[in-house]
Amino acid sequence: MGKPFVAILMGSDSDLPMVEAGFAVLEKFAIRYEVKVTSAHRTPEATAEFVRDADARGCVVFICAAGMAAHLAGAVAAMTLKPVIGIPIDASLNGLDSLLSTVQMPAGIPVATVAIGKAGAKNAAYLAAQIMAVGDSALSKKVVDERAEAARAVIAKDSALQEKLSNRR
Repeated sequence: MGKPFVAILMGSDSDLPMVEAGFAVLEKFAIRYEVKVTSAHRTPEATAEFVRDADARGCVVFICAAGMAAHLAGAVAAMTLKPVIGIPIDASLNGLDSLLSTVQMPAGIPVATVAIGKAGAKNAAYLAAQIMAVGDSALSKKVVDERAEAARAVIAKDSALQEKLSNRR
C-alpha cells in the first residue's frame, strides 16, 4: 500500500472549476490527491477499475463531484468501504437534482454530502482532512490550528466592525 491520498472523481471536466476550490485546502494540509474524470453512467467499468486500484494504492477518502443525476458518489460508495464524500454540482435545476441524488442513498451505502458547488468542494476537502487526521496526530494539529486561525479571523473582523460602528455614533 502506498502513501495515503484522497481520490477526487468528477463526472465531467466541466466540474473542474467547482472542484478546484478544494485543491488549495488539501494542499494547505499537505494531503496528496489524485483527480480523475470518470462517469457512473458512461464509463462504469473504468470507474470501478479506478476505485479498486485507488483502494489498493492507499486511498483513504474518495471525493466525488457530479451534476444532474449525480450517481457517481453512490456508485463509488457501493464499491469501497472507504469514506465517500459527494459534492453536488449545479448542472441543472440549481443543483437541487444533484443534491437529492447524492444525499438520498439507501441504508448501508452512506455518502457524506456537502453543499452544492465551490463551498461544497472546500468542505469536502476539509472533511477529508478531518477523516485522515483521526489516525495522524500531525495532521490533526494542522486541522486544529486552521480552525483556531479561522476563529481569530472572525474575531478580528468583528473588532474592525465594532470600531467602525462606534465611530458612527
